[in-house]
Parts: sequence; C-alpha cells; structure tokens
Amino acid sequence: MSNVIKLKRGLDIQLKGRAEQILEQMDRPDTFAIKPTDFHGLTPKLAAKEGDKVKAGSPLFFDKYQPDVKYVSPVSGEVVAINRGERRKILEVVVKADGENQSEEFRKANPADLSRDEVREELLRSGLWPTIRKRPYGIVAQPDENPRDIFISCFDSAPLAPDYDYVLSGEESAWQTGLDALSKLTDGKIYLGLPAEGANKVFANSKGVEINRFEGPHPAGNVGIQLHHVAPLAKGDVVWTIQPQDVVAIGWLFEKGIYDSSRIIALTGSEVKEPRYYRTWVGANLAGLFKGRLTNDHVRFVSGNVLTGTRIEADGFLSFYDAMVSVIPEGDYYEAFGWALPGFNKFSPSRTFFSWMGSKKKKYRLDTNMHGEERAFVVSGEYEKVLPMDILPVYLLKSILANDIDKMEKLGIYDIVEEDMALCEYVCTSKIEVQSIVRKGIDSMIKELG
Repeated sequence: MSNVIKLKRGLDIQLKGRAEQILEQMDRPDTFAIKPTDFHGLTPKLAAKEGDKVKAGSPLFFDKYQPDVKYVSPVSGEVVAINRGERRKILEVVVKADGENQSEEFRKANPADLSRDEVREELLRSGLWPTIRKRPYGIVAQPDENPRDIFISCFDSAPLAPDYDYVLSGEESAWQTGLDALSKLTDGKIYLGLPAEGANKVFANSKGVEINRFEGPHPAGNVGIQLHHVAPLAKGDVVWTIQPQDVVAIGWLFEKGIYDSSRIIALTGSEVKEPRYYRTWVGANLAGLFKGRLTNDHVRFVSGNVLTGTRIEADGFLSFYDAMVSVIPEGDYYEAFGWALPGFNKFSPSRTFFSWMGSKKKKYRLDTNMHGEERAFVVSGEYEKVLPMDILPVYLLKSILANDIDKMEKLGIYDIVEEDMALCEYVCTSKIEVQSIVRKGIDSMIKELG
C-alpha cells in the first residue's frame, strides 16, 4: 500500500487550453538544435564543426570539466550552424536532418545482467547521461558520484502539464527496463511520486521501487517537493532525478541498442485552436508545429510551462528537458486603474478580484502582462502560502542577494531549484524575479563549495 502525502499549500492556476488526449505525428522538421543553455553549469567544448555528418547519438559537444558527459545529435544529418552569443558563448548547435534516421549503435542488453560501470558507460556513450540531474543544485549528475537515492515524479502539476500516464501508455516494457538500468546506479532506493488518484496504467506496477502518492495543488508534482517530504537532503547527500520519458528512452537504449530521441509533447494554451499531443523529437524546430494551429499571431511562445519555461521565437527549438509547449497572449499593454476593476475574468490567488467568488473550475485566458513593475522587496507572507516546504523563502532570497553562504546553507538552499519557487514569483507582490535569484544563489554555492 503506497503512502499518501497530503499537501495543503500551493496553487493551481486554471488556464484555458489543456491538451486533449489525441495524439498526432508532427512532420519531421528540417532542423534540430541542442542548446548548451539548457544545462545549468555547463561549459561546452565542441566535438563537431559545421559541415560534419552526424548520426543520432553522435557527440556535438561535451562538458569541459566532465569530458565523459556528451551531448549528442537527436537525428542523423549535417551540422549546419553553431550559433553564438556574447563572448562567443555557444547558444545552439544546429543539425539539418537527412530524413534517414540513422543511429550510432550501442550495446543491446538486459541491464540486470550488467554491472554498474557497464550501465554508466552506455549512458555516457549514448548521450543519455544528461537526462539525469542531481540535487542539490539541479545540474547534470556527475558520473563518479554514488547517489543516496533516485527520485522520479510520474506526474506534473504545473499549468496545462501533460498527462504522463497517457503519454507513456504502451511503453511499460521500456519503462521497467529503464528502471532496471537506473537501479544499477544507486545503492539506495528509487522513489516514484504518483498522484493520489490515477497514474495506474504504466507506473503503479513498477518493480523495484517505492511508491508515494501526493494529494494537493501545484507544486505537488515537482520532484523537489516530493523529495523534501519523503527523504529530505542532509548536508553532503546527493540524490539524482530524472523525468519519465527519459526513463523510457534509457529503456529503448538497452532494448534496441540505439539512441531514440522521439518524444511526445503537449501543445497547449488558450491561443492554440486544438490543443493536443504530438510525437516529435528532442530539439525539434517548432515552426511547423505552430503553423496554422494558432488563433492569432500576437502571442508568447514558451518551451515548457508558463511558470518555468523558456521564451522562444516562432521558429525556435524545443528545449532538452521539456515535454510541452505553451502559447499564451502577449501582454504588452497598459491597463489604467486595472486594480480598481471588479475583475470577473481575471484569475487571482488572493481576493483582489471578484473572480474568487465564482467556480473554482473556471478556466482563464491569461496573458504575460505583469501589471506593475519591480518594487521594494517586502515581507508579505504570500510566498509561504504557495510553497509546501519547511523553509523561510523571503529570508533565503535575501541571504542570496547578500551572498551570505552560511545563511544560504542554514535557510535551505540545498532543498530548492528554480521550479520549486516559481509560484512565489507568480504571487509576488513586489514583482521580484525569484527564479533568477535562486539560480544566482545555486551558482554561488557551486563556486564556493563545489
């Protein structure tokens, strides 16, 4: 019998545009890109140059400080561009697909018959190692570490998030094979986080895992929140995390002996005519996905969810860790005395507008307007209402701004990454960019303590 953990703090933002459970095949784009900026703390060194022919699984770049960790091409084709930013920082390595879908060959084997070193070596060679991230810090795991445990959240509670039970339906074999491979990498447990109801088709019958169920609003589906309530980190502990579709990709690696970068994503948002699921590939150019499927052109494209995703252009690329794309109205307008209006069609986490008197199931068409500018950072008590963790978020953020390493440690910097405090940014009275401050603090900890 799995343990049910009830969370009272949090917030479900009711947006229009949840994906209907209809799956379509997205036309294969001409170009794909792997972006070093998707991987926090990475210093990339190129392994391929413009004009090189590559296969799915061929290295494009690697980590300067962990050369064994390779970042590979999702498809076969030719490297056509290496896009750079300031100080020649590598932003994208772009591959033009040849349509042949050729893959490098890897070891086909039952993970149960392999040693830890053999499983690790295959994950490193195939380019699937970056799918594993570590806590603390939320960066790509170090291959030479022995994690205390591995945590996998099997549901996403973010606005308009995909249903992983639907996405991975029919992949039970690859899912279990992926779990078997991961079990070789830790002497501890593999913890699965499931919703209090549902998620029984693929995940509930998993073997060799401990299942915990979570009931409550977002961020109940965040792996960091689940980790905090099941087996919190002590100083010196290292825990690894991975997303469900990446577990299946690891299963495919050992079952097929190839790197398969296919992924099912949800195209969501109020500005999408028919929100639904699409089968595509990691790093895919999304221009073809948007064409003819939007209600208007004045929109914000987000790779990921609206709280933590990355803003992209209409011809941008799917980020490495994202399983959804959100399209919402652009909010570049000024609303005079908006705070004084009744706001029946405005969602509010407080009772600022009369919409709180309506149905809790009502869906809203929200835009990107911040309704104000950054102002004095005040203690309002709003953060604590949406963060189900035993930390003092405002004091933690102020210790980061002061770069006080000792206080950051004592106040819980090891427990969080940006996504865990995204709702704090959403409800912030002072319009503080909470997530960027959290990452600044994490970067300081890495620099000071490693």
